[in-house]
Amino acid sequence: MLLHTAAAYDAANGVNSLWLLVAAALVLLMTPGVAFFYGGMVKAKSVISMMMMSFGAIAIVAVLWVLYGYGLAFGKPLIPGWLGTPDWGLSSLLGKDGITPDLGGLAFAGFQATFAIITVALISGAIADRARFGPWMLFAGVWVTVVYFPVAYWVFNLGNGWINSTLHVNDFAGGTAVHINAGAAGLALALVLGKRVGFQKGMSKPHNVPLTLLGAALLWFGWFGFNAGSEAAVDGVAAIAWINTLAAPAAATIGWLIVERIKDGKPTSIGAASGAVAGLVAITPACNILTPGWAIVLGVITGAVCAVAIDLKFKLGFDDSLDVVGIHLIGGLIGTLYIGIFGFTQVDGKFTSLLYGGSFQQLGAQAIGAFSVMIYSFVLAYAIGWVIQKTIGFRIKTEDEIAGVDTIVHGEEGYALENA
Repeated sequence: MLLHTAAAYDAANGVNSLWLLVAAALVLLMTPGVAFFYGGMVKAKSVISMMMMSFGAIAIVAVLWVLYGYGLAFGKPLIPGWLGTPDWGLSSLLGKDGITPDLGGLAFAGFQATFAIITVALISGAIADRARFGPWMLFAGVWVTVVYFPVAYWVFNLGNGWINSTLHVNDFAGGTAVHINAGAAGLALALVLGKRVGFQKGMSKPHNVPLTLLGAALLWFGWFGFNAGSEAAVDGVAAIAWINTLAAPAAATIGWLIVERIKDGKPTSIGAASGAVAGLVAITPACNILTPGWAIVLGVITGAVCAVAIDLKFKLGFDDSLDVVGIHLIGGLIGTLYIGIFGFTQVDGKFTSLLYGGSFQQLGAQAIGAFSVMIYSFVLAYAIGWVIQKTIGFRIKTEDEIAGVDTIVHGEEGYALENA
């Protein structure tokens, strides 16, 4: 019986590790999805620049994650509650002799690497059409080191990070660590780089709508790995996360299109894609802790609110090119706070949400966690971006912006069509 139990345990571990590896591949696909999603919405003469910022994020973040990022986020406590110890080259997961790697540990490390990558890529949409590639890569490397890796420790390092272990915040797959984090950083960079030439409502239309729809489809597909994979096991929690990842963005698409129809007179495909992404953002922290019915309600609310929120940039005067703030920051806040009202959360065996426990305890904890990450990310992103802008220059010259980022920065054209 003991041998049978041990064999069953090993088999279960193998299945769970396999699911993590598959989920990691799905999440990595989301970053090219971001590239397509953003790339279709910018000008034709800056599509390469936009997509390169996502691929650049993969390059720089993956290297830093392997070198030391995993240790800072999931290593032994260096500063208890706040930061882990660098694990140079994932050495602790390779075995003492270097040839007996830890399957589960490496699968988890790979999975979490893809979270770090897409978080950085999401920021880029806020500074589309006007950022230089080299300074972006520098920003990405510094920001992921001093902001994302510590925040991942706070949120995802269960039992150690102060946000999950002290506050008992429920953030299953990254409402705070990914979306609020990226949205706040995007707002900071939009303020540092300033407005695009001729900034006003309706100043430019997406140059390739099908490209954006393809990106949204890849994002939604990969998001099943993002959310269901965060359980790190093949069980009922993974299944409910999967169902909610289907239901919430579908409902958010409907909510966005209804508001768009009322506000602008026509439902658009870009609106449908944006609504789906907003719903995916909102369900990310809550997918394990909501019934599917409440996930649909969350989706409708988020789609409607985000459809209105994207116009705040025109009223408040900041140029968030591709609505990183309106979708990721606002959507992340809605999803994170919604848990405190409708989530079936428990602390020490007692329900803590308003609906199930009649308590504001969870809502308060969710708010503290969400706004702490938002403020931390905004302040440091602004400082990093400001230093880069004042030293080597982050924004391209005005005349280069008008001429087109692609040819000036990369020497390429997205659509080099020759006359017949």
